[in-house]
Amino acid sequence: MNETMTDSILGMAAEKGRWVLIILGLIINLCLGSVYSWSVFVKPLTDYFTETMGQSVTANEILLPFSVFLAFFAIAMPLTGKYIEQLGPRNVTIIGGCLTGLGWLLSSFAGSVQWLYIFYGVIAGTGVGIAYGVPVAVAARWFPDRRGLAVGLTVLGFGFSAVLTANIAGFLIGATGVMNTFRFFGIAFIIMIVLLALPLKFPATGWKPAGWTPPAPAAGQAVACEFKREQMLKTSAFYALWGCYFIGCLAGLMAIGIAKPVGTDIGIETGLATILVGVFAVFNGFGRPVFGTLTDMLTPRNTAMLSFALIALASVLIWQIPSVPVYILAFVILWGCLGGWLAIAPTTCGSYFGTCDYPRCYGILFLAYGAGGIAGPQLAGFIKTATGSYMGVFPYVLVLAVIGLLIAFALLKPPQAPRQN
Repeated sequence: MNETMTDSILGMAAEKGRWVLIILGLIINLCLGSVYSWSVFVKPLTDYFTETMGQSVTANEILLPFSVFLAFFAIAMPLTGKYIEQLGPRNVTIIGGCLTGLGWLLSSFAGSVQWLYIFYGVIAGTGVGIAYGVPVAVAARWFPDRRGLAVGLTVLGFGFSAVLTANIAGFLIGATGVMNTFRFFGIAFIIMIVLLALPLKFPATGWKPAGWTPPAPAAGQAVACEFKREQMLKTSAFYALWGCYFIGCLAGLMAIGIAKPVGTDIGIETGLATILVGVFAVFNGFGRPVFGTLTDMLTPRNTAMLSFALIALASVLIWQIPSVPVYILAFVILWGCLGGWLAIAPTTCGSYFGTCDYPRCYGILFLAYGAGGIAGPQLAGFIKTATGSYMGVFPYVLVLAVIGLLIAFALLKPPQAPRQN
């Protein structure tokens, strides 16, 4: 049964209780975002399979579970969107959370790296894809007046996760071993996500905050709850947004993958480079509510253009002036803009296409993130092989940012209201 019957939340008036749902969504995404701590597992897993299991594994084989995870994460989003409406946000989150935890738990029994592709990549990745869109959809429905801020705060947990989970994972790996760490995370995720999901629900149809009046749309533009997914796919605004989202994620995920080696290449000590990656992750997290709020204030088009201008600036700086201060500034910007796109895109989806079919609409849009997650690290590796240095990545990021800026400027505009049959 869909949990949309009452407007009270945990015994509180909806205007107050809806903020609790934001906190719950943030913590759920903190669990789901633990995928960003994968780099902490790479060396311990390599040592485990080579020294303990007597197997020969390559760096690409150890990194592949991360790519498989991102792929199934992105694929599961559009496939499960409609079930959020049918089963309700609580039940879908519980299903996704249990699958996520099960994937981590089964990974602790993997006898080879190939089993990690199934347990971690397919099962945990699918679980995250099922659960991730739910808190975003809940936030978009409960906060029509502050959609960008609410969505940004909800996905803050996903971006901030690496700061917390990477440190916990590092401690547990040192204390109990890498496979026991998988087991601990799996059990913890199942318990936490199930409990956090229990209060999740949508507001009743037509609900709006007391004292808030929706702004009137411009002539011919869509109003809230207009577009079904099939209608959205016929608009040029969707393809412009998809393209911008893909470019923003491609550039950002390339930066995440090469942050540490670029730091060491310009002379930063390895330990400090590791610490700085944690600092960058903080900006990745806080970029979400910041850019979400900017999307509310400046319009999606202007915020997208600002993001691409910042990405271009960071790329030029690190490419032309490779120094420690510039490195820190450039990667703060790049990580922050990646986090920003995880707020700009879902906020724009709600603003342009409404919220009645939001889970399915944003699910198909989220494929842009998955495509960027697969292409970004592979492209960075190809450029490194071709040029002999990760610094060769930044001219390409600059070109991508310029293309994204032009797409946003020319095409990222509110769609015309669909015809009603």
